[in-house]
Amino acid sequence: MTRIILVGKAASGKDHLRKRFENRGFRYAVSYTTRPPRPGEVHEVDYIFISEEKFSEMIEKDEWYEWVSFNGWKYGTSRIQFEEDDLFIMTPGGISHISEDERKKSFIIFLDVDQEKRRQRLGERIMPGDSVERRIVADEEDFKDFTTYDIKITNDDF
Repeated sequence: MTRIILVGKAASGKDHLRKRFENRGFRYAVSYTTRPPRPGEVHEVDYIFISEEKFSEMIEKDEWYEWVSFNGWKYGTSRIQFEEDDLFIMTPGGISHISEDERKKSFIIFLDVDQEKRRQRLGERIMPGDSVERRIVADEEDFKDFTTYDIKITNDDF
């Protein structure tokens, strides 16, 4: 099976592009996270929201294909999801966990949208426990030297 993996900084358009792929029949693996839901986010649609304890339990049981700690919260993709689904959103750290064999079956699209456009989009979001500046700084660190992609989209109109 070939997988499509979307990667990009906050507010780069990952969810927008994901929905376009879903409308074409791709099956999206809803990421797990320990962060609190934002207003309007729906459990098992936007994320699978779980406790730190449950996340740790899944680590102990080796249930993750990949997981990362980002900005104080954990995010992950289960082994079952990685085997059954074909559309993912990951971070550079998550992508670094993909085995060489699985990488050959994955097509990674990097959404690298202008920081000012992202800043504008982030400013329109309600982000409990987070700030625009914190997200910008964290993303700059997370994406420093990131080159593991097959195609890069730099325009914000896709």
